[in-house]
Amino acid sequence: MIIQRTADEVIFRLSGKMSIDELQDMADLLTHRTLTATSKATQKEVDALVKEVKKGRWESTKAKLGL
Repeated sequence: MIIQRTADEVIFRLSGKMSIDELQDMADLLTHRTLTATSKATQKEVDALVKEVKKGRWESTKAKLGL
């Protein structure tokens, strides 16, 4: 693996033998790290948001199923 930094970007050169799934996993991780690097959210706030989203999703699913 070769990592090269230019003025505007970082370039990773990897073996062509890596699967697309492995490359996508690495790209997803780097995207996540980039997007959350400046976040000021606490773990408690993140946990509360996840709980709220899951509850909303469950309520929506129940409504669709007529429960």
